[in-house]
Amino acid sequence: MDDLRAPESEAKRSAAGGAPAAVEIRDLNLVFDATDAPVRALAEVNLTVNKGDFVSLIGPSGCGKTTLLHLLAGLDTPTAGQVEMNGTRCSLMFQEAALFPWLTAAGNIDLALRLRDVPRAERRSQTAGLLEMVRLADFARRRPHELSGGMRQRVALARALAQDADVVLMDEPFGALDAITRDLLHDELERIWRERGLTVLFVTHNAREAVRLGDRVVVLTSRPGRVASEVAVGIPRPRRTGSPELAALAAEIGERLRKEVYAHGG
Repeated sequence: MDDLRAPESEAKRSAAGGAPAAVEIRDLNLVFDATDAPVRALAEVNLTVNKGDFVSLIGPSGCGKTTLLHLLAGLDTPTAGQVEMNGTRCSLMFQEAALFPWLTAAGNIDLALRLRDVPRAERRSQTAGLLEMVRLADFARRRPHELSGGMRQRVALARALAQDADVVLMDEPFGALDAITRDLLHDELERIWRERGLTVLFVTHNAREAVRLGDRVVVLTSRPGRVASEVAVGIPRPRRTGSPELAALAAEIGERLRKEVYAHGG
């Protein structure tokens, strides 16, 4: 493995009494059937994410980042290898908010609770609490078309949290937002991650966003996706996207990505 800044190995962390593994991926392969020829999406992926980690996943377009999240969420089945969730529950947050347009913000969250068979009285209080957590208590009765893009993503985050997940899988959730809104949501996500003690796997194409949020940045190769590098982010929190230290590390990761694209003709 070509490490830019090699983190302490997961085995050493466990031996030293670190956090237990929430997600373990071992020798993961995925091949899609296609009309002309099979497509190998992921190849020999190995990754361990410890409880409470915030891991950013970054790689060239088509390298299998979203596919990897789908495998973790149980939406796809690997061709070979193993995915171990170690008793954790996960929820998946998509690139688009994907809210039901006929339901209010509260209604979208309530639906996730209903699917967990949470009693009605508890649903009301939990929905209110989740809206408060994402700072949308005053917008409970608004429907998605009445909310800004950033607000819709906050509702989507609250809905993901309503699934009582330990691990939140996030697939470029802020990619379509303007820079200021994205920066504000970075702060909100970091706050909620800390308050709830979540484990987060966050897919992004943006190297600065990856460094801004992650404890580690995992760099994937062009298709078939493999783990090319793991970058430990030692910058103290809270971080700012424009800080020189963050920009320098993001530039390192960006250069690694460019090499991957050029090497594979992506």
